[in-house]
Amino acid sequence: MNSLSLKSYLAGLLLSLLLILSAYSLVVFSLASGLWLDIGLGCFSLGQTWVLLFLFLGLGQETKPHWNLWIFLFMSLVCAIVVVGSIWIMNHLNYNLMMSHDQ
Repeated sequence: MNSLSLKSYLAGLLLSLLLILSAYSLVVFSLASGLWLDIGLGCFSLGQTWVLLFLFLGLGQETKPHWNLWIFLFMSLVCAIVVVGSIWIMNHLNYNLMMSHDQ
């Protein structure tokens, strides 16, 4: 069984706070706007996800086989298919509804 140490939890807490305050200051102090704001917030959210998965949940720290990692990757694939498919369907429906409205 994997054991996460106090050092791992404290590093995760400090990194989480740093990422949250960085994203907050990016928005509140208008340090970026438009596309750069979206890219910055996306990077901070991916960093936060990494911190939560690896430092708090201990993903990838178990012994063989890495079932938790494979389950997480499969879940990520399913979520990506659902999100991308939903956006594609909504865009297609929007296009078709706008076409019938113009006629």
